[in-house]
Amino acid sequence: MTPLATVTLVLAANAPDIDVFSYMRGEYFALAFRRGITHGWPALLVLPFLVTGLVLLYDLAVRRRLKPGAAPARARPLLVLSLVGVLTHPALDWMNTYGMRWALPFGDAWTYGDSLFIVDPWIWLVLGGAVFLAASPSVAGLAAWALLSALASLVVLVLPFEPVAKAIWFGGLVLIAVLRFRRGTSPALRRLPTPSLAIAVVYIMTMIGADLAARRQVRAAAESAGLQATDVMVAPSPANPFSSDVEVMTDVGFVPGLHRWIGSPRVQLHPEDIVPLIEGPVGVSVAELERIAALARLEPDVAHYLAWSRYPYVRIEADGTGWWVQFSDARYDGAAGSGGLSGLRVRILD
Repeated sequence: MTPLATVTLVLAANAPDIDVFSYMRGEYFALAFRRGITHGWPALLVLPFLVTGLVLLYDLAVRRRLKPGAAPARARPLLVLSLVGVLTHPALDWMNTYGMRWALPFGDAWTYGDSLFIVDPWIWLVLGGAVFLAASPSVAGLAAWALLSALASLVVLVLPFEPVAKAIWFGGLVLIAVLRFRRGTSPALRRLPTPSLAIAVVYIMTMIGADLAARRQVRAAAESAGLQATDVMVAPSPANPFSSDVEVMTDVGFVPGLHRWIGSPRVQLHPEDIVPLIEGPVGVSVAELERIAALARLEPDVAHYLAWSRYPYVRIEADGTGWWVQFSDARYDGAAGSGGLSGLRVRILD
C-alpha cells in the first residue's frame, strides 16, 4: 500500500472530532456546535486533503530524516485512506440517537439513524478481534492490545448492559485469545478481516432495516391507541439488538414505550406516562407558562441546548419572586450517565 497507511486511517477517522475543542466554551455551547461544521459534507470534502497533507509533511520533515533510506509515503493511497477514514466517522455517528447535521454550513437540520447504540460491543468484538488475530504484533504490540481490551472491557462493565451481554463479551475475548495463542498467525487467520468487515456491514444494515420496520410498527400501535404521532423514535437498547426504547411525539407530549422483536406484544406504549411539552404550577395559565419559557430561552446555555435538543420539554416551578425553568430532552432525561444531555435548569426573575 504505502508507508504511514495505519497512521493516516487513525488520524482521518478521528479528524471530524476536532470539534471537541468546542467544550472549552462550555458544555452547552459544545452541544450546539458538535456534529456540525466538522462533520458536514463540505468539511468532509476538505478534511481528507488536510489529513493527507499533514501526513506527507510529517513523512518529509520527520520520518525520512530519521530514516533516510525509507520509502516515501505516496500521496494518492494516503488520500484514498483519508477519504475512507473521514467519511466513515459521520456515517457511524449518524446511526445513533444523538444526531448529525450533514448539510452544515448550508443547513442546520438534524437527522438521526436510531439504529445502533452509541457503544456497540459486537462491532468492537468482530472487527477488533479479526484485526488482532490477523496481526503479528511485537511484545509491545501485545501489551497495547491487552491495554485496549482492558479499556473496552471497562466500558462494557460500566455501561448498563444486560448480564448476558457482558458474559458474551468476556467469553468472546477469551475465545479470541485462545485462537491467537494456539494457532499463531496462520494464513486462515490473516484472511479474517475481510469476512469480519462483511459481517459488520451486514449487521449494521440489518439494524438500520430493523429500525425502519420497528418505526412502522410503533406508528401503527400509536394509531391503534388513538395517539396522533408527529414523530417516532425507536432507540436501540445497550448491546441488545432485539429490544428498543420508544418515544412517540404528539402535539401535547411524549409517550414512552418499548419495542421487542422477541416477545408479545411487540410494541408496548404507555400513554398514562405521557411527558407534557410544558408543565407548571396549578393555576398558572399555559400562556403565562409559555411567556416564562420564552424568557428562559433567551439564556445562552438554553439556546444552545435547544439547538441540539430533539424532543424538548419544559418544567416550571414558582420560587418566590421568580421561576425555576427546567429544560429536558425526552431521549436522555433520567438516563444514567447522560449528564448535560438530560437538560439544564435556569432561574428567571419576574
